[in-house]
Amino acid sequence: MKEKKMYYKGAPKNELTPITSSWMHELFNDQDVLRGLIERYGSPVNIHHLPSFNENSKNYKELFESYGLKYRIFYARKANKSKGLVKQAFASGIGVDTASYKELEQSLSLGGNAENLVLTAAIKTEAQIKLAIENGVPIILDNEDECILTQSIAKEIGIIANVGFRISGFEVDGEKLYSRFGFDVDEVVDFIGSYVGEQKTFDFLKVTGLHFHLDGYSTHQRSVSLIASITIASTLKDKGHELSFIDIGGGILMNYLEKENEWVSFNENLKKAVVENNNNNITFNNNGLGFRLEDGELRGKLNTYPFFNTVNKNSFLKEVLDFIDEESGLSVASLLLKNDIEIRIEPGRSLLDQVGITVAKVSHRKKDAKGQWLVGLEMNMSQMMSSSADFLLDPFMLYSSEVEKEESVDVFFTGAYCLERDVLLKRKITLPRLPAIGEYVAFVNTAGYMMHFFETEAHLFELSTNLIFTGSNEKLSFFQFIDDNKIVLNS
Repeated sequence: MKEKKMYYKGAPKNELTPITSSWMHELFNDQDVLRGLIERYGSPVNIHHLPSFNENSKNYKELFESYGLKYRIFYARKANKSKGLVKQAFASGIGVDTASYKELEQSLSLGGNAENLVLTAAIKTEAQIKLAIENGVPIILDNEDECILTQSIAKEIGIIANVGFRISGFEVDGEKLYSRFGFDVDEVVDFIGSYVGEQKTFDFLKVTGLHFHLDGYSTHQRSVSLIASITIASTLKDKGHELSFIDIGGGILMNYLEKENEWVSFNENLKKAVVENNNNNITFNNNGLGFRLEDGELRGKLNTYPFFNTVNKNSFLKEVLDFIDEESGLSVASLLLKNDIEIRIEPGRSLLDQVGITVAKVSHRKKDAKGQWLVGLEMNMSQMMSSSADFLLDPFMLYSSEVEKEESVDVFFTGAYCLERDVLLKRKITLPRLPAIGEYVAFVNTAGYMMHFFETEAHLFELSTNLIFTGSNEKLSFFQFIDDNKIVLNS
């Protein structure tokens, strides 16, 4: 008996086929379970697959261990709000990077401690710093004012604060890399040497490591910056500071797409459409996604994540570790070993690769004044939003019955906010037939920085429900999904 096909990947004229996992297709094939989840928790739902998270953690561990390096991995909590992922991070033997009081407090309540947590918040309040010091959690200091505040709190409660110093301003190929974060590399040694430690201004601060996070995705810049950090750490050790780690932050590239040629073709066709101006058949209202036409010339650049990357995750880190330092002739990995320095990373997006999907219900279909089909979904743009101009992955349409006759239709998915710009995907998506009210659309690989990073409760809409899916060899069941809100915090 022929199996009925009831779900289809959107296939626009400029396809961007996402990498998917078997667990996603298992869900797409069992709409009874999905229907039960939507009916119980509302639309949209975010589903998180814990085994995929574990696999990503394992792969990073194996890479570092292949070099014989001391290492620690901290999951960047800001990438996703799920409590279940925090518990899973601890269970899989990695730590959690926290960027706010609530993230730190909640992570402590979920099993975090001085060994598996770090506080890296861009703005650190008295409450954050006090909570970290009381629990022995390392604090990454960004500026002198944070040193003053941390010293004051530590002295008041009588506990030495474990701190790392964030540094920036590395020189790479004759260019000083700008960042608004951190102490300048040219000044940090003198600052720590002059003011931090016993019988000095900041005698309640114990410096145990260095931290940096570079904007962009250059492995070359990271390698050069890491070599400079090793030199700084060595100098500070000579001055009596027991530095044990260097944390290179996150920003580790990942790859979302199956086919490089689709990515290249999309970019070229989008630029061509912007130049032709009135002939943009790719995006909503001729949105150039960062490209624009000025005086007949193409300007700007694609303002999205680079969704296709040949070098990603482990191969990205391998390029950093294998880089040869010209002065010593040693690789970065060898320099870390020689100086007995632990390398730390804080990945968010790449640890969440293949971990999540967002499923929403079709509310209505309508044609606008241009004759375009708009398919309204029971969700809003903030529930699938990052700093990117668009989420460039083809979605999956989950039909309630088999498509008997192909009636190709182009649609734009729109959201529930009373804003003209609440268009969930800027790209025109081609489907085999117009969706019916009550059918579902699935957006894949949304766990990293898409589900929650800008989610709001405007219009008094409820926040989306986050579900934890542990996976199973048994038949898929509604009862295998855990409401993240039900995860109990330790008292």
